This record gives sequence, structure tokens and C-alpha cells, in this order.
Amino acid sequence: MNKKYFITVFLAVILGFQLINLNSVETEADSSAIATDNSNKRMEGIWVSTTLNLDYPSKGTTNSQTLKSEADTIINNCAAMGITDIFFQVRPESDAFYKSEIYPWSQRLTGSQGVAPDNNFDPLEYWIEKAHSKGMKLHAWINPYRITNTLNVSVDSLSLKSPARQNPDWVVEYEGKLYFDPAIPEVQDFVIRGVEEIVENYDIDGIHLDDYFYPGADFNDSATYAKYGNGKNKDDWRRANVDALVQGLHNKIEEIDGSVEFGISPVGVWANKSNNPLGSDTYGSESYYKNYADTRKWALEEWIDYIAPQIYWEIGHKTIDYKTAVTWWADTLKNCNTKLYVGLADYKCDGVDSSSPWYNGAAIKEQIELNKTISKVSGEIHFRYKFVNNLSYLKEIVSSVNNSSSVVTEAATETASTVSDDNTAETTTKLVNNTNDIMVVVDGEILEFDQKPVIQNSRTLVPFRKILEALGADVYWDNDTQHVKAVKDGTEISFVIGEKVLLINQKDTIIMDVAPQIMGSRSMVPLRAISESLGADVNWDKDERIVTINTK
Repeated sequence: MNKKYFITVFLAVILGFQLINLNSVETEADSSAIATDNSNKRMEGIWVSTTLNLDYPSKGTTNSQTLKSEADTIINNCAAMGITDIFFQVRPESDAFYKSEIYPWSQRLTGSQGVAPDNNFDPLEYWIEKAHSKGMKLHAWINPYRITNTLNVSVDSLSLKSPARQNPDWVVEYEGKLYFDPAIPEVQDFVIRGVEEIVENYDIDGIHLDDYFYPGADFNDSATYAKYGNGKNKDDWRRANVDALVQGLHNKIEEIDGSVEFGISPVGVWANKSNNPLGSDTYGSESYYKNYADTRKWALEEWIDYIAPQIYWEIGHKTIDYKTAVTWWADTLKNCNTKLYVGLADYKCDGVDSSSPWYNGAAIKEQIELNKTISKVSGEIHFRYKFVNNLSYLKEIVSSVNNSSSVVTEAATETASTVSDDNTAETTTKLVNNTNDIMVVVDGEILEFDQKPVIQNSRTLVPFRKILEALGADVYWDNDTQHVKAVKDGTEISFVIGEKVLLINQKDTIIMDVAPQIMGSRSMVPLRAISESLGADVNWDKDERIVTINTK
């Protein structure tokens, strides 16, 4: 098996001035140099689906030459279209498109579950090698809980090596299909072990999950809820089960190889504003309530390296407007390191008449052009290969993405702001934290705390009075009820120590990820939630452990 390899590209740009690094000063390179740097190429991905033989292979076969030939065709076509990342489905139904010690060979690959391709052929290894030879990344796409994608398949008909057949007590039937119960700790461990096997044995660039979590609210998990629920609200308990898997996968991948990206592509709406004040102004199926997938949390907690919501509606859609949804995601994630890609519904362009917004790929083109104007959006993933490849106008749209002068990248935007019209570079001051403590800077002033800031569940907590006064608020404290009120420029916020509810102007509710709490002799509050509720911008430098807040 190939070992992990890394290619390091060093680009030196000399503009006739020296870079000065005296703890504080940086200079930016000419923006024209960035345009030729491949590291700033926009991510343009494509899903290659193997379930039901939708994209690959055309039908199950053990013939390694046929499997190689079909793979070559897809990979070459993707390279010709300018695709940068292939998301190849390697575990569609609790099985494998790779050599696995714990999952059987997929029936979608060879025609019969548990039967290997001939000549010791390993599809995943082949796809990785060929994609890399064309300069593309290869992400291993898995479905963590799905066992069958066809109706009324019995556990006893599965391969003897199938984990479902070996552990029938893990299995729940839902609407004629079989799923693993996400609540069972052994299921969580098994899924994580399966990912561990891939990351350790293959030169993959990423692990990718889509939107298959709990399949519905009436999922029959009453027995496991009775066993593991511990009196929790059932909805919250289900979400905690999926949280445990996602965080566990993050931790395991980081432990093995931090260069492997971990990302998830959920349904396009986390929650509708009508059901949750933090949600988007949409009216659609919600991952938070339907699939018990708190996708917003995973991104904000940085348990995933990227999130790619499947925003499968056109700009101007009556219930889920694409612009509204993508803007919500961009605004929600603007201050975290999790990258934002967008899943696009290329399949909707197939077979529509001229009255459709999807006709000739018009909706896709408009969505990509909009994405380019939103700096937080770093690219798209197209669903799926055959639709893009078979429709010439989609191929043309996808091919033009990285050849357009209108592409906006974070690097280019930042550089433009630091290079003047006469191409002389301006120096900028950069704070350096030489301590192990978290540094908090408000409007350029470093705050000193008598109780050091701490991180809890990926949230920074600081003494409430110090931060609120630094933000310019008047602070009121009721010692008997432990109630805090702060007022600034006509905005009032209030909360109680020990409770996650934050009220704005006594009517709008925000649920904080971490409750304010007493540590030592100080009441500590989550820094970001408090600051943003008063209109401040918050940025976190993970490397330097510096929180920068701007109230202007």
C-alpha cells in the first residue's frame, strides 16, 4: 500500500522590499503573483455515486479491466472539466469499494456482496493513483448508517461478513430499508474503526459524509432510548448520538493524519427561522429536526474541516431561496475556520423545458456566479458525475469556473487591501501571543483579566463584567438571582448564570453553546455569543490563541 505523500510548493516573490518580522510587522506580496499560485484555485468538486450503480461502475462486474477502463474514463473527463476534487463513494451500503477487514466487498462493485474483483484489484487505490496523476484530490465518501438502499432486503440475505448480519441487534428497519441504530455505542465505534482503516491504509485527501443520519422522526429506537436515554429529551438525545460520531471521527482522523480533510454535506437548511431563531429565513426540511444532525454546531465547533450544504433550490425559490440559504451559511460561519462549499443540484437540469429556471444550466450558472461574490464560499460540489458529463452546457459551465477572471479568493481579497495603486506594499501590524494564555483584544487594546480566559467545548469564556465594560456596555448584576443585564446603544442583553438562554431586548432568544458559569470567584461568559449580541465582530486566531474584537 502506498504511504502518505506530501508535495510542498514554495513560491518566493521579490518586490524590491524586505519582509520584516520583529514580532509585529508583515508585508503582503503582489496580487498578480497570487493569481498564478495553484493553492488559490477554487475548489470545484463532483460526486461520483456508486449506490445503485448510478455513476460507477455501469453494472457490477468482477472484471478488473472493465472497472479500470470505466474509472479512467470518469477521471479523465473530470480532469478535462477542471474538477479539482472527486468525492468517490466507497461505502454506499455498509460495504466497501476497497480491501477491508471489516466490511464486505460491495455488490454494486462486483454484482454480489462479499465477492472480490479479479486480479487482486483495489478500486480505491486505483482511483487515488489516477486522480493524483491528473492533479486532483480524491475524497472517500461513506454512508455511516445505511445498510440497504433497496426495499425489503433481509439481514439474512447479506454477506456473512456484513456487520449487519454479524450484529443483527444493531439493525433497525425504516420504510423498508435497513439502518444501524446511531444510539448504540458499538455502532459508533464500528463506524469510526471503518474510517480509521481507510485513513491508515490509503493516500486519500479526505473523508466525506453526506446527509444520511437519522432517517426520520419515527425511527424505531424506543429500546435503545430506554437503555441509553437517561431521561434526556429524545430529540436532544438523538442529536447527541450523532454529535458523538462526528466528534469521534474528527478526533480519530486528526490522531492518524491531520492532513486528511474531514467534511460533511448535509441538507441545505439547518433550521428554519420560524422554528429556531438562529435559523435561516426559509421553509424547508431541516437537518436539526428531521435528521437530528446539528450541522451548524459541527461547523462552529470545527469538528469538520468543511461543510457543503446541499442547497438544491434556485435563486428566487419561494420557500428556500438559494441566495437566502447560502448567505445564512456564510454569515453563520464567517468567524470560524470551517470552510464553506455548496452542493449544487445539477441533476435538476436534466429533461426540463425552457420555462424552468434550470433549463440549459441557467440556475447552476447563476449560483456559481453568486458564490464567487461571497468570500466565505470556497467552491462547489456538483451532483453528480453523469449529469454534468452528459449535458454539454453543464460541462461548459463547470469548465469555466477556474478560468474566469471574476473568481474571488480570500487571499486575493486580503492582498488587494494591502497593496496600493503604485504597487508599493504597506506594512501591517500583527499581534504575537508569547504566552500559553488566551489573549483578548478589543478595539486594539489588550484586556487584562484577574481570572484567565478558558476554553470549554471549543468556546472561550471570560469574566463577564470586564468584557461587557470593554465593549462599552453598562452592566447590572443581581446577586440574589445571578441575573446579568447589559445595555449598549439601545440594545439590552440579559442572561442568568448557569443557563444557556440569552435574551436580546427582552424578546429575541439566542441559545448559547456553553452556559455562563462561576469559576473560582468570577462569573464567566462565552465571549463570542456575548460580543456578537452587542454588534461586535469577533475573530479567532487559532495559532496565536488571540481573540480580536472590533466594536466600531
